[in-house]
Amino acid sequence: MLERGSMTEKKRESKRKISARLDLSSKFWKTLLTVLAAILTFVGPTYVVYVFIRILKIDYFLSMISGFVLFIIGLMLIWYLIKNKIVS
Repeated sequence: MLERGSMTEKKRESKRKISARLDLSSKFWKTLLTVLAAILTFVGPTYVVYVFIRILKIDYFLSMISGFVLFIIGLMLIWYLIKNKIVS
C-alpha cells in the first residue's frame, strides 16, 4: 500500500513540474499557441501543399491529405484555446 501512495505522489509531482513549465496563463504561451494555430490553419492547407507538390514532388493526393490534417490540427488547437478560455 505504501508503494502505491508513493507512486501516485510521484505522478502528481511530475505533472506539477510539467504544468509549471507549460504555464498557459503566461503571455508567451498564449501568443505562441495562437500563432501556431493560425499557421496550421491557414498555411497548412495552402503553402505546405504547394511545397509538397512543386518542390518535394510528393503525390497530389498525399499533399492534399497532409494539408487537410494540418488544417484539422489547427482547428483543434483553436478549439482548445477557446474552450480553456486562453483566447477569448
